[in-house]
Amino acid sequence: MNTYTGNIVNIFDDSVFFGTLTVHEGRIFDIKKTGEEDPGHSYFLPGFVDAHVHIESSLLPPSQFGRMAVVHGTVATVSDPHEIANVVGTRGVSYMIENGESVPFKFFFGAPSCVPATGFETAGAEVTAQDIDRLLADERVLYLAEMMNFPGVIHQDAGVMEKLAIARRHKKPVDGHAPGLRREQASAYFSAGISTDHECFTLEEAEEKLKLGVKILIREGSAARNFDALIPLAVRHSEQMMFCSDDKHPDELLLGHINLLVKRAVAAGVNRFAAFRMASVNPVRHYNLPVGLLREGELADFIEVDNLDDLHILATYINGEKVAENGKTLIGSKEPELINRFSASPVSEKDLAVQVKPGDTQMRVIRVLDGQLITEKHIAPLSDIGKEDILKMVVYNRYHPAPPAVAYIRGFGLKQGALASSVAHDSHNIVATGTDDKAIAEAINLVVKEKGGLSAVSKDKKMVLPLPIAGLMSAKDGYQVAEEYTRIDRFAREVLECRLRSPFMSLSFMALLVIPSLKLSDKGLFDGDTFEFTAVSF
Repeated sequence: MNTYTGNIVNIFDDSVFFGTLTVHEGRIFDIKKTGEEDPGHSYFLPGFVDAHVHIESSLLPPSQFGRMAVVHGTVATVSDPHEIANVVGTRGVSYMIENGESVPFKFFFGAPSCVPATGFETAGAEVTAQDIDRLLADERVLYLAEMMNFPGVIHQDAGVMEKLAIARRHKKPVDGHAPGLRREQASAYFSAGISTDHECFTLEEAEEKLKLGVKILIREGSAARNFDALIPLAVRHSEQMMFCSDDKHPDELLLGHINLLVKRAVAAGVNRFAAFRMASVNPVRHYNLPVGLLREGELADFIEVDNLDDLHILATYINGEKVAENGKTLIGSKEPELINRFSASPVSEKDLAVQVKPGDTQMRVIRVLDGQLITEKHIAPLSDIGKEDILKMVVYNRYHPAPPAVAYIRGFGLKQGALASSVAHDSHNIVATGTDDKAIAEAINLVVKEKGGLSAVSKDKKMVLPLPIAGLMSAKDGYQVAEEYTRIDRFAREVLECRLRSPFMSLSFMALLVIPSLKLSDKGLFDGDTFEFTAVSF
């Protein structure tokens, strides 16, 4: 038995008292109150849970993500393996589960519901309704992951409804994905048994969905940042809300995780205990997670902090095992297995030409918005190409031989060179943008050579971060990956002068067709409002 003495936080009755907690065989054996709160001692409270995250977006396999997350008091994640499933199918889901089981961290994976996400792009695999049935029969797969095909739900597409029925049969919750969906459409979507949404980007949208009984996840990732817009709702509706990161790059994971959102929530006026519940009780109850909440008889998943204002994490315990202490992970680093599907050949400058019909004078331009997954449609004269921050954008099929799809984008602000990445939601073809065809081709070919990675090219320098695991994740130690990512990210912002806060994360979402308004797939320019292809020029 191990006994710990300090201030114990009971997040069920909003109390703090001085006492002891005893851990035996991975569970809380006993909690005893011996006095009143004593600010001179540390505090024990339940560990934090990220209620929705794509581990792959950290550029790390689960084992490395967990090593870094525990330092910030995170003990569990609700993880959607949608990204790797788009590359290698259910084999990728099994890979994530097994890799996660190699470390003392609680990963709870879902069955990807939309692989491929649409029929307007080329993915590396398909996850069928039969696959989902088999996955949900596995006790380690706890939910049907985000149902991105909201038109299919609203119009009761037979294939979509079959997947929802399978989840009901297995008595497992269904995650939502309904950016901007309002009124009758929102009602139709969520009445199909979908219970959460992490895509709200306005207060009004989230409030409307709360009234429908939807659990709203406040997302603050590396690209999509909706915390400031949504946190006022948590003052009155905290019992119906949770925190998530969705997509978080390793440099930001190095600095903090859900602990930072709890602090910000309290600073924004949310009751302290309510914020703690949003970060622990709410996801544990909604997904029925086997995660302890600092009560007798439950699993010993808890954290020790110096005080309840700063929330400096002194130690993290999972199943009674200390996994982090004083800012250092205690989980060892293991070399992961490699798994991939990558068949692209190098491109040349001539492959990147845009076909313009005779008589066309204008073009449709994707306008990227910093901190958002949504984009705007921008119309500009063809004569503005290369001006007004209008750059060429390319999506190149990495699974089958095909010519690159080419369009134009505004908002990156590059002054020279190019960026490319094989992390390109949702199908993870190669996405690139740059100031000239030579640089774009060089950046793409660096990714092709490594069979996956991030690259940046200037007039006199080339950088690449290899991602040999499905073209999404590195095989290196997580802290080393964070350092390498920081260097290439700084290069993109300082040398190439990209004006976006997270250049590679933003670039990765420019091929995400299920988020309006204008995106580019390997098959062409796509209008997310009408859900159909559209011409680059007219």
